[in-house]
Amino acid sequence: MISRRGSLASAAAALLTGASTTNASATAAPSGSGGPHEDAGSPALLQRDADALLATGATGVLAEVQTAGGRTTARAGRTDLSAPSRPVPWDAYYRIGSDTKTFTAVLLLQLAAEGRLSLTDTVERWLPGAVRGEGNDGRRITVANLLRQTSGLNDYLAVSPDAADAFTPAGYLRSRFRPSAPEDQLRTAVAHPPLWLPSSQHPEREQHFGYSNTNYVVAGLIVERVTGHSWAEEIHDRIIEPLGLRHTLTPGTSSYVPAPTACAYTWFPDTGRPTDTTLAPGGGADGSLISTTHDHGVFLRALMSGRLLGPAQLAAMKETVAADDWIEAPGVRYGLGIAWRPVAGNRDGIWFHGGTHLGTVSECGVTPDGARAATSATFTLRMGDPAQDAQDAAGRRLIERALAGR
Repeated sequence: MISRRGSLASAAAALLTGASTTNASATAAPSGSGGPHEDAGSPALLQRDADALLATGATGVLAEVQTAGGRTTARAGRTDLSAPSRPVPWDAYYRIGSDTKTFTAVLLLQLAAEGRLSLTDTVERWLPGAVRGEGNDGRRITVANLLRQTSGLNDYLAVSPDAADAFTPAGYLRSRFRPSAPEDQLRTAVAHPPLWLPSSQHPEREQHFGYSNTNYVVAGLIVERVTGHSWAEEIHDRIIEPLGLRHTLTPGTSSYVPAPTACAYTWFPDTGRPTDTTLAPGGGADGSLISTTHDHGVFLRALMSGRLLGPAQLAAMKETVAADDWIEAPGVRYGLGIAWRPVAGNRDGIWFHGGTHLGTVSECGVTPDGARAATSATFTLRMGDPAQDAQDAAGRRLIERALAGR
C-alpha cells in the first residue's frame, strides 16, 4: 500500500472517517549554521513548523534543511504512544512511499542517456503483451507517459477488489506480511478499461495527467527487462552507493523497518483509535524505499545539481504537465518522477514529490539549483479524515518556509 495522496488516502476517504489527537512534547537539536534572523532553515523556524505539524494531531515529526554548509534538524512528538517520554529518534528510518518514484525516474533517464532505451519507446516494445485487454494498449503508452503520469492506466490500488478490506485494522493484520508481485499489480490494473489512451500518433506528447502507481510498477519492470538486473540492484548500483546513502535501502519482501524508527500509526476509516502499522509489506519501483530525512535530502540536492543526470536528461525530467487535482496546492506541474510548484518568496519555485505509506507521510522540496533541500517525515496517517488535510498543509508549509525563507 504505497501512494502519494492520490490513491491510498483518497481511496480510503471514500470509506468514511476516523480521528484522534495526541499531546506530545517537542524537542530540538539543530545542527549546521544558523544566524540571528529566521532565514530559511533557521533552527527556531524549523522547530516551530515541526511543532505546528505535530499540533495537527500527528504523533511524531522529523524535519531537516540541508545545504552545502551543513544541516538544521528538528523533531517533535514521541516514538510510541505507550512511551510518552521517548522522543522520536534523530535520523529515524521511515518508508518514503512515492518519493521512491523520483529514484525510479532517474534510473530510466540514466538508461536513456546510455542509449539503452528511449523515452519514446512503447511499453509494448519492452513488455510485449503485458498491457493488453479491456481497451488497454501498450502500443499507445511510452516510457515518458509512464514517468509523467499521462498513460491513462488505472491505479492498481484504486481498482483492487481487496481495497475495502485492506483499509481496515483486520485487513491490515492479514496482509502485513504478504507482499504482492509487480506482475500481479499490473494484471489488476489492466483488468479494467483505461481512463484514456494517449494519442496514437505522438503518445509521448499527452498532456492529460492522472496519478497512478501502476505507471511506476511498469517502469520498474522495464528497468529489469533492459538491464537484466532487479530494480533494487539498479537502485543500489546507480544511486544509493554512488551517493553514499548509507541509510537508504530496498526492503524487498521484508515487512520491517530498521532501528531507530518510530511507530507508524494509521487511523483507518470508521475507527476511533490508531493502529500501529509499522510492519508492512515491501514493494518495488512505485514506493518501497526506506530512508532518512538526511539521505533523502542528499539525493535531492545531488539530482538538481547534476550529479545523477546530464543536462539533457535533467531538462527532460523538468518537462511538465499540469497536475491541478493531485495535491491541494496551486500551480502544480508534474514532470518525469518529480513535480514543481510556485512558492512565495522563491521566484523559481521548488521541485518536490512526496509520499504516503501506511502510518507515514514524507514531504520534501529542493531548489532548482540543488543548493537547498528540505525533508520531513510524519509518523501518522488518518484515512478519510479531514484532519489529514490540515496535517498535509502543515507539512507543505514546513517545506516551503524552509526553502523560501518565509
